[in-house]
Amino acid sequence: MTGLVVCVMVLAAASAFGVLHRWRSGRVRVRGRDDGKRLDAGRLGGELGERATLVQFSSAFCAPCRATRRILGEVAVMVPGVAHIEIDAEEHLDLVRELDILKTPTVLVLDAGGRVVRRATGQPRRADVIAALGEAV
Repeated sequence: MTGLVVCVMVLAAASAFGVLHRWRSGRVRVRGRDDGKRLDAGRLGGELGERATLVQFSSAFCAPCRATRRILGEVAVMVPGVAHIEIDAEEHLDLVRELDILKTPTVLVLDAGGRVVRRATGQPRRADVIAALGEAV
């Protein structure tokens, strides 16, 4: 009987963790540790957008990174003054460490001055990215 109770508790805990992880993945949010961090075109390897810039950290074998690239590319075309820059995380480890990038894809939303205003870890939803752009301007 004790084994059954332990098994049910483990399954409940694993299910709760899975639901929480899925809920948080891809959400665009403000993170206190990003306050004051600025990036310029030289460090990113591309020009910043007039209104905002979407910076995507990817890796070679990341399936959600391909979908994120497509979503961010579409948003950059739809919204005037927005640029999309993709950075290979493996080739820019110094930047990854400085910005505390823990998994790919990670998307940073920068304002016109290059200041990090929002962050999403995991594949973001198009509507969340567009809403975050509205707050970045």
